[in-house]
Amino acid sequence: MEAFIGQGIALVTPFTTEGTIDFPALKRLLQHTKDVDYWVVNGTTAESATLTKNEKLQVLKFVQENNPTKRPIMFGVGSNNTAEVIEQLTTWDLTGVDAILSVCPYYVKPSQKGIIAHYSAIADASPLPILLYNVPSRTAVNMSVDTIVTLSEHKNIFGVKDAGGDLTQAMRVISHTPDEFLYISGDDALTVPIISIGGNGVISVLGNAVPQEFGSTVTNALNGDIKAATMQMSELLDFTDALFEEGNPVGVKAALEIAGICGKGVRLPLVEGSELLCSKLSSMYEKIKISSRKSVFVSNFDARHAI
Repeated sequence: MEAFIGQGIALVTPFTTEGTIDFPALKRLLQHTKDVDYWVVNGTTAESATLTKNEKLQVLKFVQENNPTKRPIMFGVGSNNTAEVIEQLTTWDLTGVDAILSVCPYYVKPSQKGIIAHYSAIADASPLPILLYNVPSRTAVNMSVDTIVTLSEHKNIFGVKDAGGDLTQAMRVISHTPDEFLYISGDDALTVPIISIGGNGVISVLGNAVPQEFGSTVTNALNGDIKAATMQMSELLDFTDALFEEGNPVGVKAALEIAGICGKGVRLPLVEGSELLCSKLSSMYEKIKISSRKSVFVSNFDARHAI
């Protein structure tokens, strides 16, 4: 699954001031991120928990119809109800989708045996390859190394997005899974060290706002220039931290409003970013753009993504 090596973007879902999906803003976002390696539609950052079935499929169709550079598309289908995931995977129209991102069952806190059984069942049923998603801060359960290694043996599971923040676990997973099994960072700030130990890229929140700058960082890391990538990431760290201060995607939507891409509106129970956060992000965003103009963010990113 080489299509999913590099910088993937966990797309936000823009909303109008009335709270409906803002499709013109979504089109601007797709154009803004057109040079990334792939898009993830309907992930956590998309506020999928507050989207209806029809909205999810409408967004998917819109992304497919407004894909300016024909990037691969990964679609989020996950739940703490295994039967529901299987029903969605087998009855929804997923034509044109390249892979599925499926989050570890949340709230119910299954055992490791239960996690293996859950993913095995949906992978058996899915018409598309599955990327595991480990995000213990949201699910209240960590997928263990042994669990990920066991699931890596399934022919329809091609990798894991890991937002566990544990580099020791990352090294163990990477060293004990097949070479073709992808290990993808789910934490923007840890992307460079994860790539340095054998990871394959990132599914990014940060990249919504600064796709070229972060893309340059990821490309340099994948090309083995860890020092350059580390220096670039240091320019982005404060901005990255600020994006998550008031929840996700609250911060990145505020940043996208500053960038003129979409409004900062979110759906309850989230509330839009505070004036203090927006002021902080605005100052940081301008500094990043100044650094970018000074060629701090240099790599073969543009050439690698040229069509």
